[in-house]
Amino acid sequence: MTESFTELIPGLPDDLALECLTRLHFSTHRVAARVSRRWRRLFQSRDFYYHRKLTGHTRKVACLVQLLPAQAEAQAQSGPDRPKPTSPPAYGVSIFDPVSGLWSRVDPVPKYPDGLPLFCQVASSEGKLVVMGGWDPTSYDPVRDVFVYDFTTLTWWQGRDMPEARSFFAAGEISGRVFVAGGHDESKNALSSAWAYDVAADEWAPLPRMSQERDECEGLVVRSEFWVVSGYRTETQGGFEASAEQYDADAGEWRRVEDAWGASRCPRSNVGVGKDGRLFCWADSDLAVRVGSCGIKLGGRTYVSGSGCQGGSQEFFMVEGQSGKLRRIEVPDEFVGFVQSGCCVEV
Repeated sequence: MTESFTELIPGLPDDLALECLTRLHFSTHRVAARVSRRWRRLFQSRDFYYHRKLTGHTRKVACLVQLLPAQAEAQAQSGPDRPKPTSPPAYGVSIFDPVSGLWSRVDPVPKYPDGLPLFCQVASSEGKLVVMGGWDPTSYDPVRDVFVYDFTTLTWWQGRDMPEARSFFAAGEISGRVFVAGGHDESKNALSSAWAYDVAADEWAPLPRMSQERDECEGLVVRSEFWVVSGYRTETQGGFEASAEQYDADAGEWRRVEDAWGASRCPRSNVGVGKDGRLFCWADSDLAVRVGSCGIKLGGRTYVSGSGCQGGSQEFFMVEGQSGKLRRIEVPDEFVGFVQSGCCVEV
């Protein structure tokens, strides 16, 4: 009998065996996929991922672009009266599981073994992590690289390059497509253009332009719509606007939203959605995170980090509900570095 006709688990009907495999923790998938070719195909299939998601056996984790330990230690030792580190900062991807409280770190991207592209943007898609753009950590030149991390195989693969180099852009994911919009080009010109990346097909497609240029904007998904919050035009460098853009993926249209954000405030990694559906700034939620704050919604709870002052130590919290009280969490020493940005990945 060939493998294609063998049982998933000997002695069990396939439907019952599927339910057993569905309950395996995502961290075991790499080893489990080695059992047989049929198991490997199952664990790597989109259908299996969505079956786990529909039956409530996936888990929302925070994927953080975080300063690596040696860099974090050098930064902490510099202090306000000591010289700052002269080497360029090096960032990696840290994983925080709010259910178990465990922290881990993803292996480096093979093309950038010493640290991710600076100011790269991250998004999730069907249980995978997508890293896009940023600056080459050695030359500081903008890059169009796209890398996808597969949590089943624990490996990176390189996707199709972004159609145009852009930095400090907004990103968000809906139904397997990662949307990017705004930011600035290689000449520091703010952009109004937008694209959608189909991760499974490894293809980019253009979207309609936004109503205006938006550099250093923030992206998030609200009720299955992609929002691009604030940003500024080329001629108003640093003058963050109160408006936002809302993209309806079904209609393929942008809608401008006035007074969605506090003007003159940078929204990067800092936008939350309150109980009333209005946007708010996580830096305003507590004095402990008023500088360099980062908020990542993980289902019914939110990861929040930041510092109480410029150059201060990082503080880490969980927030239950949409705008509840911050609860401090314990973090291992090797994961206390500055968090530049992040996203939720359901694995």
